[in-house]
Amino acid sequence: MLRTELRDRIAVLTLDRPGQLNAIGSETAAQLKQALADIRDNDDVRALVITGAGRAFSAGADLGEIESFTAPGQFRAFVGRLTEAFALLEDFPKPSVAAVHGFAFGGGLELALACDLRVAERGTRLGLPEMKLGVLPGAGGTQRLPRLLPPAIAKQMILTGEPIDAERAHALGLVNELAEPGGALKSAEALAAKLTAGAPLALAAGKRLIDYGLGMDLEAAIAYERETVAVLFSTEDRAEGLKAFRERRPGDFRGV
Repeated sequence: MLRTELRDRIAVLTLDRPGQLNAIGSETAAQLKQALADIRDNDDVRALVITGAGRAFSAGADLGEIESFTAPGQFRAFVGRLTEAFALLEDFPKPSVAAVHGFAFGGGLELALACDLRVAERGTRLGLPEMKLGVLPGAGGTQRLPRLLPPAIAKQMILTGEPIDAERAHALGLVNELAEPGGALKSAEALAAKLTAGAPLALAAGKRLIDYGLGMDLEAAIAYERETVAVLFSTEDRAEGLKAFRERRPGDFRGV
């Protein structure tokens, strides 16, 4: 259901249920958590790309599994499993890029929102259609989307259940880069390759500063930045970065 491949310091995680449009269920969430655990301490991996097999990134949560529930507690536990997996991805120390094509709906879009960056093919549709089913996004959609889009746009998407296309998502800043049809994975890998050139400790610290800093007042966030940068100053990678700059060559960063 989730296939992992290593390509030049990039781990490509593929949702591999094309017959079910890569619907995300409990097993997929568990496999994502395990894949992240396996990759976390692998020094050969510097960035992640998440994509979907077949004609879509993901149609969302596995409705077949959901329809088998007979009590609200079962659904709560199901949503909790997805939420936990997506939170681990969001907090992962190595940067991630979602390669989106076809459509990303519901839990599929929530997975993409948990990534640091998003590449989408032109014509791709992105949406949270849960309102049309009488519910709401439950794996981070109502919280992450308004942090990435103007709140009024996020409200419109959530409260109407209507999707937007990749071109509009790009104009609004939800999608970092547009790719031509069939090119999302290649473009996402190219973007991830740029990330792998950075110093691992600085990449992880940069993610934390941005994500955590958004929840602080400006004065506290700047103080957090100052302390983080001071710690990075003592690393071997910082010394290598300065040396590489003077020698006009790429840095050979080792994460120390």
